[in-house]
Amino acid sequence: MPHRILLVDDEPDIIEFVRYNLLREGYEVFTAPNGAEALRVAAECRPHLILLDRMMPVMDGAETCRAIRRDPELRSAIVVFLSALGEEEQQLTGFGAGADDYLVKPIRMKLLVSRVRAILKRVDEKESAEAAVEAAGIEIDRERYTVRCDGREIALPRKEFALLDLLSSAPGKLVPREEIYARIWGSEVVVGDRTIDVHIRKLRQKIGEHRITTVKGVGYRFEP
Repeated sequence: MPHRILLVDDEPDIIEFVRYNLLREGYEVFTAPNGAEALRVAAECRPHLILLDRMMPVMDGAETCRAIRRDPELRSAIVVFLSALGEEEQQLTGFGAGADDYLVKPIRMKLLVSRVRAILKRVDEKESAEAAVEAAGIEIDRERYTVRCDGREIALPRKEFALLDLLSSAPGKLVPREEIYARIWGSEVVVGDRTIDVHIRKLRQKIGEHRITTVKGVGYRFEP
């Protein structure tokens, strides 16, 4: 199935030009002239990616992005602002509203298509990883910080939850200890050498010993 892209802009010429080029790449493209209409269209087509202008009538881009992030059915969509408002403050406002990326107009179409391709590749990888994790009997609820393991719900402390989320994001792949330290505890935090091992041991007790394997002295791997 082709990826679904929702293009939101109040300038018909931009809509038509970008739409034409994305259709040529094989994507399924939906359009909307303002934020309010974008929410209606998004609810129907469930886009993987939303390309969103900032300055629009009825509902501007930032307000639209916040509404998307509040909607449980839409919040997983990747939102990228495509706007002529390129000042740092404007970009920070966009990220603050929940955007995943911010591209400044005018942008070369080849570059835009390349960015779209890279973003949707990450979507595919994420969906593939989530499918593998669910097939292994694990369901992760990132909103509630809970996990269902073989049908039973488990409440995890934040560090254990973050550790499971990190390992399961790349099922079957080794995650080095250095990356775990940096991603979970932060590079500025000093922790003991056994900190990861303790958290791994507690996590295994809750989800099963067989689901996380150790490569001694190197890192850990989630087994789908």
